[in-house]
Amino acid sequence: MKICVLLTGGSGLVGRNFLEHPAIGEFDILAPRSNELNLLDDRAVEAYLREKRPDIVIHAAGRVGGIQANIREPVRFLMDNLDMGRNIVWAARSTGVKHLLNLGSSCMYPRNAPNPLHEDMVLKGELEPTNEGYALAKVVTARLCEYISREDASCQYKTLIPCNVYGRHDKFDPSHSHLVPAIIHKIYEAKLSGSAHVEIWGDGTARREFMYAGDLADCLVESVRRFDTLPDTMNVGIGEDASINEYYETVAEVIGYDGQFKHDLTKPVGMMRKLVSTDKTQAWGWRAKTSLRDGIAKTYDYYLQLRNGKST
Repeated sequence: MKICVLLTGGSGLVGRNFLEHPAIGEFDILAPRSNELNLLDDRAVEAYLREKRPDIVIHAAGRVGGIQANIREPVRFLMDNLDMGRNIVWAARSTGVKHLLNLGSSCMYPRNAPNPLHEDMVLKGELEPTNEGYALAKVVTARLCEYISREDASCQYKTLIPCNVYGRHDKFDPSHSHLVPAIIHKIYEAKLSGSAHVEIWGDGTARREFMYAGDLADCLVESVRRFDTLPDTMNVGIGEDASINEYYETVAEVIGYDGQFKHDLTKPVGMMRKLVSTDKTQAWGWRAKTSLRDGIAKTYDYYLQLRNGKST
């Protein structure tokens, strides 16, 4: 009999890549859209789980966005993510679901923690102010999973902490997008308009770790397959980072833009570095496979499909 997986956030970046994974047919998937299951309604969430009785819940839903969106709407990022996380985790507990996989975020780590970031560093320092609301919600949900498992050993509620993710089905609108899709959109527009330069916030030396979403989907599939061996909390990353300048340079190379970069030193840049430790991931036997250039090329192809109205 196939494992029944309830996936929240099935229409989002992580969820859609998970549903596109070549091995997805191994599972029976429930992936209700928001009009079918409102995760902000605790009674509706509990009723849904009581009716469907999944074997495992993957909580990949969330209110997500880049630095501009987080600065602009901290209340919404805190409240929506907190409510979604609390509702799905507690509904799973209340309805007897014994396996749950919660997706956290590397934003959960302190802003000044030494890199690479190890799983035991959560709550060991001040969070990055530019996305503090989102981070707080993710920390609380992860702790709730931990507390439930501690009180009842039959409940295995585990948390994966991915590094930043990009890829197919990403958001490219500058008001909501993360770094990589924002750069792709910005540089494509600059090439299209013949602009001689592209602006970079800050001096471009801040470093970030970005993983192709297809690789995270692969880790999720493997996590369902080998759930019992999965650590209670585990980072998922590629084990290396790049400077903001290097991301711009790689995107420009893929797109074929030969203009200049201009730095605006008055703009916020967030944490100077955020690289997660992959020690646990490697010990568990999983590694990301997609290089930065290949991942950006695939994401750019998807972006062009969106521009031409041909995306799937």
